[in-house]
Amino acid sequence: MSNDSNGLPGEDHFGDEFDPESGGQEVAEALARCAREVADFVEAGGWHQAPQMFALVPTAALAAAEPGLLDDLADGAALTPIQQHSLPEDITGGSPALDEFLATSTWPEGVVGCALVQEIVVLPPAAESTLDDALMPLLADPDAADEAARSAAENHPEKRDARLIVAVLKDGPSLTLLQLHPDEDADPFAPIDLRIAPDLAPNVVHGLYATFDVVDDD
Repeated sequence: MSNDSNGLPGEDHFGDEFDPESGGQEVAEALARCAREVADFVEAGGWHQAPQMFALVPTAALAAAEPGLLDDLADGAALTPIQQHSLPEDITGGSPALDEFLATSTWPEGVVGCALVQEIVVLPPAAESTLDDALMPLLADPDAADEAARSAAENHPEKRDARLIVAVLKDGPSLTLLQLHPDEDADPFAPIDLRIAPDLAPNVVHGLYATFDVVDDD
């Protein structure tokens, strides 16, 4: 893991060591390992953190571009996440401001993927169904519906805090993981319980892919 957001290597440092477009099990495993590294890194900072973005770059290329980072790179990892420091302080998990931030974000050449970590509130299926019915009259105003939904979820007695980790590879696969906040009596030394949730946040997945869209300067 590297947190040097100014140390992104340029295009000239990247060869053919890692190709997200090649698909296959190796690419999926590389993304899963990288997402787990991101989850472990964020977990070390505890809960109640602001959303965090990570650039994903090929480890071999990063080592060639920044030899001084060799001791910090995970042995055998095809991808290395690099923490970014560009999110405004007022952005919170699940907020419209976060959506707007993603819509205006782009990556330099050499970045082959990205990951977003944010804290959200999740409800049991029965509570979500009741909440959807209550919000039906507000659907004509998406902003009002979104604000009402977040407020209702935050105040629901059955809510659970959770951490959402979404990682994508440019022209490659995506991975969505959910980490529920542990109960008070949970073992503090137990491994992180990460659950694959492929259908949980399609808009976030789409937003992260969009950060790799080519922008026409004209």
